[in-house]
Order: sequence, then structure tokens, then C-alpha cells
Amino acid sequence: MRFASSALSALSASALLLSGAGAMELNLDDPASIKKAAGIAAAGMRKLYTGDNPGDVAGNLPDPYYWWEAGAMFGALIDYWYYTGDDQYNNITAQAMQHQIGQYNAFMPNNQSKSLGNDDQAFWGMAAMSAAENKLPDLPTKGDLAGPSWLALAQAVFNTQAVRWNDKTCGGGLNWQIYQFNNGYTYRNTISNGCYFNIAARLYKYTGNETYNKEAVKTWNWESRIGLFDKELHFYDGSDETKNCSDINQIQWTYNLGVHLSGAAAMWNATQDDIWKERITQMIKTMGETFFKNDVMYEVACELNGKCNTDQRSFKAYLARWMGYTMLVAPWTKDLMWTKIRTSAAAAAKQCNAAGTNQCGLRWYNDGVNDGSTGVGEQMAAMEIIQNLLISNVSGPVTEKKGGTSKSDPTAGGEAEIDPIVFSEITTGDKAGAGFLTTVVLIGILAVGQKIFNLKTWKKLPESTTMCDHSWDDSPNPFTNPIVFYATGPEYGPCTLLTACLGHPFFLHPTFTED
Repeated sequence: MRFASSALSALSASALLLSGAGAMELNLDDPASIKKAAGIAAAGMRKLYTGDNPGDVAGNLPDPYYWWEAGAMFGALIDYWYYTGDDQYNNITAQAMQHQIGQYNAFMPNNQSKSLGNDDQAFWGMAAMSAAENKLPDLPTKGDLAGPSWLALAQAVFNTQAVRWNDKTCGGGLNWQIYQFNNGYTYRNTISNGCYFNIAARLYKYTGNETYNKEAVKTWNWESRIGLFDKELHFYDGSDETKNCSDINQIQWTYNLGVHLSGAAAMWNATQDDIWKERITQMIKTMGETFFKNDVMYEVACELNGKCNTDQRSFKAYLARWMGYTMLVAPWTKDLMWTKIRTSAAAAAKQCNAAGTNQCGLRWYNDGVNDGSTGVGEQMAAMEIIQNLLISNVSGPVTEKKGGTSKSDPTAGGEAEIDPIVFSEITTGDKAGAGFLTTVVLIGILAVGQKIFNLKTWKKLPESTTMCDHSWDDSPNPFTNPIVFYATGPEYGPCTLLTACLGHPFFLHPTFTED
């Protein structure tokens, strides 16, 4: 699919946008109009949250959404309050985040252990970091909502992840999954390491503690060394420790670049070092070339071909969020990104008109035609890009010495176990609990302008192994509906679940060949 240049040019030229019955109205130069449009998108997202209903679990989104996206959503609502001043969602945000704190006061709830990744935990940690930076009042010290400060929660996430740094293979890095029994543990994905870099950088900016600076620099240098990004700062998906991270999965997602962009902006703000300015400038250049067409943002790996799954439909929200953060802490970047913000916000608002309502779709480049893809991710992405238009109305993230009120606890989360417990058996029920994300299985992803991978063969099992059962899910979403085999034999005992998962020593390994 190609973009209609004439339509997009007309879209950019108009400040007041109306498209069809129920379309969202947005004047790009009127703060009241921007707040109203962002509020409509926020309300549509809030309707999909059920965690505050009687009998439901605070902080959880209903199926098909995974736990991590709920954390991302509350991070978005914190931004929404900060930019617009509308506090109507602050109570459910505090309630949800307090309820999901879990072990070590570090967003590690026991009921998420079977699919808990470092990236999942980090999205909740980054929401807490945003709460501290934006001066959302800390949780009370007494009562039903009692809890640690927002800053202490972010510090606890950092501390629990710092001890997971794994230099036994690949020369370092965080594994994707926290627990070794989870599918994908051996994968070193860029988003987990990027989130760790982001939290470390923002904690350094906030506190001035050199430990955070050293960890941020260490993580950036490690990612560079193994090739998770290249010289032009294209950020790739990850690698696997079973191959000592010698092969890089080169699919690109908006949020991988975005999480590093905002982390680098925090580092520049704290150090004023030109090396970070050079990196930020190059990232913005690569971002524009990779994830924008005619200044409208899109998800290059899956949006044009209709292959985005539930998780991926939210990724643009995070790039938009982190573009806004970058402009606030590195103001010189506004001139490099403002046209993209305005054009994308206009395009997003114009297509928030599904079924005569203000539901937002995924594809912003369709000149106001809603593609029918609606949900939490679509609402969040539209809200984030629109509310970025208000950055001139806010002063930017505070620090401990300049306006910050959230209380620091550098030792938070320090009692966490370094070596997690490994389950002795993986049961059939684990299949549902282990969330497949991004590119662990790449069936059906045809990335426009990128390398294309096909699943060709399965690693050969020992001859003594026989397949006692199998299932094949023809769902178009292989990330949440994996191919599953059951095998029996001396290595496996009685009929044992084997899930097709990249790199896990207990499971069948898919072999990818490049076309």
C-alpha cells in the first residue's frame, strides 16, 4: 500500500479537522480543542478497563490484553493528567498500580509469574517513574491504598533487574523472561534491555546517583557491541543466548527506538554530553526514515500488511509518548520532530470515527477512513500523539533537587532473589500463561522494506522421541496462539508439552531462513 501524498498534504494544511459522522474534532493550535480530543481518546480507552468493576482485579485489562499493556495504559493516563490537568482517572490509576506492586515492592505479582518478562515489569516501573517525574501524589503510608513512593517503586524495579544482568553468555544483558521456566527465557530482546536503560537514565537524571549513570552507559554499550542496533541506530528485536547472541533478529518496532530515544534524552539532560546529542539526532533521523511516511507514523513491520497483533497495535503509543518526553527534556529536538507530531496527531484524530463514534483505528494514513481495528492500543496511541501538542503548556519532568516530591529509597527491591526458582515440570496449563510477544514466532510477518523470515524447519528431535500428540492453531495471531507439540521418549518421559519457542532448551527450536 502506498500513501496518498495529496491527501496527506491537504490534511496537514488544515488546522480544524472534521471527517464524517462522529468524527473527532481537533484544532492543532487551540489547547482547549487538543484537551477535548485527548479526553475523548482517553474516555474510549477507559471504557475498555474493567479492573475497578466489582469482582474484577484492579490493574488488569480483560482478554486479550496482557498484564504489561495495563501498566503501559496507566503510564499513558499519568501523562494524560500531566498534559491536560484532567484528574478523573487518577484514582483508578493509583488503585491499579498499588494493587499490582507484588513481591519486593517491584511490580512482580505472583499471579503473573508464568508470563512475567523484564519488559513487562519495566512498563509498570516506567509508569511509576512518570508518576514521580510528573509529581502525581505518592501513595499514602496508611490505609487500603498504602504503598511505597512512586520513585521507590521505580528504584525497586531497577534494583531487581540489575541483579539479573546475565554475563554468562552474550557478554551481558537481560534475558527477556524473568523466570527460567518461562517460554523465551534465553531470548535477549531489545525492549527488555531498552527499558532497563530507560529507567536507569531517568533515575540518573532524577537523583544524580552515579550508579544509574554507569548502568545506563553499560547497557547502551552492550547493546551496541552485540548489534541490537547498528551505526544508523536502527533498533532490532533481539538475539538468543543459545547462539551467544551471534544472530540478530532484524525486525524493527517503533517502541524499541522510542525507549532508547527518551533514555538518551534523559542522559543528555543530565550530562550535557555531545555524544548523547549526536545519538539523539541520529535516532530522530532514522525514526523519520523508518516509521513515518509523509510525516504520519506507522508500524512498519505489521501495519501495512494487516499483521499487527494486540500487543503491536499499541506500540505507536510508546514512540509518541517518548517523543513528547524527549522534546521536554531536550528542547532542541522540538524543531526536529514537531512537524511529525502535528501531522500524525491530525491524521490520528481524523480517523477516530469508527461506527459513527470516536473510536480510533490503527492506520492513521488512510485520510480519515477508520480501518476497523479498535482497542486499548489504538485509543492509547491516538491519545498520546494528540496530547503531545500540549508540551508548551507544561514545565517538564521534575528532579529530586528541582521540584520533585516523591521520596527516594535507593535500596528498594534489594531483597529480591538473584537466581529464580526453576519449575521441574511444565504443564499443559502453562501454554495459556506464557505470553508470546513481538517476534518469538514470526509466522505471517512480512515486514515492508525489511528482511523477511519464514519458518522452514524444526530442530530434529532424537530418534527415540515420538510425537504422541500435537495441535495446530490456524489463528492469524501466532504470538498468542503458538504451534504446540507433545512428545514422549527417554528425554521427555510420558507425553510432555513441547512449545515451539525460539531458543528455550526444553522446547523445539524453530529454524528461520532468510528469503
